[in-house]
Amino acid sequence: MIEMRYLKYGLMYVLAVIWVIPLAWTVFTSFRPRDLIVASGWSFEFTLANYKTAWTAAPFGLYYINTIEIVFGILALQLITVILAAYAFARMKFWGKDLLLMLVMVQIMVPPDILIVQNYQVLKMLHLIDTKLGIMIPYFASAFGTFLLRQTFKSVPYELEEAARLDGCNLLQIIMKVYAPLAVPSIISFSIVSISAHWNAFLWPLIVTNSPDNRPLTVGLAIFAHASETGAQFAEVTAATLIIALPLLVGFFAFQKGFINSFMHSGVK
Repeated sequence: MIEMRYLKYGLMYVLAVIWVIPLAWTVFTSFRPRDLIVASGWSFEFTLANYKTAWTAAPFGLYYINTIEIVFGILALQLITVILAAYAFARMKFWGKDLLLMLVMVQIMVPPDILIVQNYQVLKMLHLIDTKLGIMIPYFASAFGTFLLRQTFKSVPYELEEAARLDGCNLLQIIMKVYAPLAVPSIISFSIVSISAHWNAFLWPLIVTNSPDNRPLTVGLAIFAHASETGAQFAEVTAATLIIALPLLVGFFAFQKGFINSFMHSGVK
C-alpha cells in the first residue's frame, strides 16, 4: 500500500512538472532580451522591455475592455437563461418536457464549430457582424449550465418552495430567493467554466470581427503574432501571451481553494 501511494504521488508530480514546463518557458522567455533568446549559454539578463513593446505595439488595453464586456455580458445573460430553464425542467410540468430536455442534452454533444456558418448567416441578416453583440448572441443559452443547475434544483426539498408560496412569494421570487441561493456552488462552477471558455475563445470572434474596436484579446494576440512588425520575435509574443493569460492565472491561484470547493459541491469532476 505504501509503495502504491508513493507511485501515485510520484505520477502526480511528474504530470504537474509536464504541465508547468510550457508555462515556465513562456514566463522565462517573456523576460529575456530579444537577442539572448536563441543564443547559446546562460546569463542572468532580464528585461521588462518585451512587455512594454507588446503593450504599445497593439491596442491591448482596448482588447481587454472588449474581452471583459463580452465575457461578463455572456455570463450575465447565461445565468438568467440557465436558472430559469433549469427550474422549468426540474420542477414544472408541461407537455413535451422530456423531449425538450433531450434536445438540450444533445446540444452538449454538438461541437459549436458545426454551427458557425448558420450563425454567421443569421448575424449577417441582423446586421450584427463586427459587433460585440454578434460575438455574444450564440452563447446566451448554455445546455451545460441548464443541466448542471437542473440537477441541483432537483435536490432542493419541495417543502421549501411550498413554504415560500405560503409567505406570498411569486414564482420569480421563489426561484431567486429559494433555489438560486441553494445553488450558489453550482452557479460558481458554471461561471468559472463560462469565463474560462469565452476568455479563451478564438475561432468565432475571429470570424465575426473585422475591426480592433470589437476584437477580444485572443484575436488581437493572433494578429499581433503574425504582424510584419513583430515577425517571429518570441520575446514580444510570449509577453503578450502572458498579458492575456495573467488575469485567469492570478484568479486561479488567488481563489484556488474556492474554485475546487465549488466544483466538489456541484459534483463536477
